[in-house]
Amino acid sequence: MGLTFIASVTASSSASIGFTSGIDGTYNEYQFHCVNMHPATNNVRFSFQADVSGSTSYGLYIASTGFRALHNEADSSADLSYTASTGYHQSNDTDYQIINNSGGNLDDESSSGILTLYAPSSAYVKHFTSRFNTYHQANQTVDTFAAGYFNTTTAIDKINFKFSSGDIDAGTIYMYGVS
Repeated sequence: MGLTFIASVTASSSASIGFTSGIDGTYNEYQFHCVNMHPATNNVRFSFQADVSGSTSYGLYIASTGFRALHNEADSSADLSYTASTGYHQSNDTDYQIINNSGGNLDDESSSGILTLYAPSSAYVKHFTSRFNTYHQANQTVDTFAAGYFNTTTAIDKINFKFSSGDIDAGTIYMYGVS
């Protein structure tokens, strides 16, 4: 398995960032490496949504699930749990899919992780998986997993990322094709 760099986008006080080209039938797997995604607003979640050719609504139907593990710096709190909050799991909803635990906006707080989109040009539903780690404002490391599918057989050719509120203050997303 090899990664082929396709493009990158760097946020600077951006409402959202995304890729509107480069996702096509060239690869059966695309990875989005999100590095130090830093929100402008405290206690917000990082999320994504995709779209198909000819549309810019970013409102595809998603079925998904997720869980998280956390541990704090003081060694006084740890948890492994199903993320039952709205947006972490969807049952054919059109919301943006949450892929991290809520993070803070202090200078040293951010989230990093990888979102993988499988076979975006196939005639089947489009599966995705993600794993993100967040430095939570309660001095915790939170490892969040999400997986699901876009309930469309139309080719996906765009993807957009944003926080649940406020701007993306900083961070870079790298898009790779997997061969």
